[in-house]
Amino acid sequence: MGTLNDEQHKSYDMGMHTEQLSGRTMQKFFSLDEDGGRFTQPYTHDVDFDKKADLDIKDMEASEVNTKIRELMAEGYGHIVIKNPLAKHSICVGVLNRLKVDIEGSLGYFGCGLIDGPNVRITGRVGWSCAENMMSGTVVIEKNAGSTFGAAIRGGDLVCKGDVGSRTGIDQKGGNIIVGGSTGAFSGFMMQRGRMVILGNAGINLGDSMYDGTIYVGGDVESYGVDAVPGEMTDMDAKWLEDKLNLYGMKAPNGISKMKKIVAGKQLWNYDNLEPTEKKIIL
Repeated sequence: MGTLNDEQHKSYDMGMHTEQLSGRTMQKFFSLDEDGGRFTQPYTHDVDFDKKADLDIKDMEASEVNTKIRELMAEGYGHIVIKNPLAKHSICVGVLNRLKVDIEGSLGYFGCGLIDGPNVRITGRVGWSCAENMMSGTVVIEKNAGSTFGAAIRGGDLVCKGDVGSRTGIDQKGGNIIVGGSTGAFSGFMMQRGRMVILGNAGINLGDSMYDGTIYVGGDVESYGVDAVPGEMTDMDAKWLEDKLNLYGMKAPNGISKMKKIVAGKQLWNYDNLEPTEKKIIL
């Protein structure tokens, strides 16, 4: 079977995959033979999305809530509605399964972290580090989010329809982060892969020390960080933005054609090989 090279693959036109990463992998891939060919993820529960459970967590600790979610999945429940979250921390953490979760209210710090597969909708707000290290699935927040939103995210769609704090997508390694409002300082700091969409304004030092990936901004950028430079918006960028925003019922206030594209200048790729005077110029 033939493979697509860099020039043939359309994603390369969008500034993605500009460097081949190497190293040891911990991935376990789907098998055509195992589990009757149902293409399920390894070590997961077979759930029924029409089987629904209401979970009132008003008087429960975070560890009890997360344990109960696992118990419900083991019983085949594919749709869990969490009531009275009362801004508790570390809720819906470590869910490694296809699952529909509706959270009626707001979460505290580290909500929905380390997830791989679920589709989560939160009607309220979230605190710091929502969906940290998210691997796949979707998380949609209807209101605002705190700082370090989507820290080290690796896959899936993380959406906040309101404003977010500083350092959004710090150390982002993949996936998509979409913000309907504005973001604070140092968003996209040390970004390595993936795409970030900010429909409002961005604070100082956007994309500071970004290694790769793409950032789109619909409003004003207070300042660019080290090695973050304007990129050229292509038809593929515009098409991807239109499709992705439509998926979540969102629109660019000034239109997609007015959005800015920010990419890595790649001067830091060989930073250790530069002379001291050259390092000062870059920084």
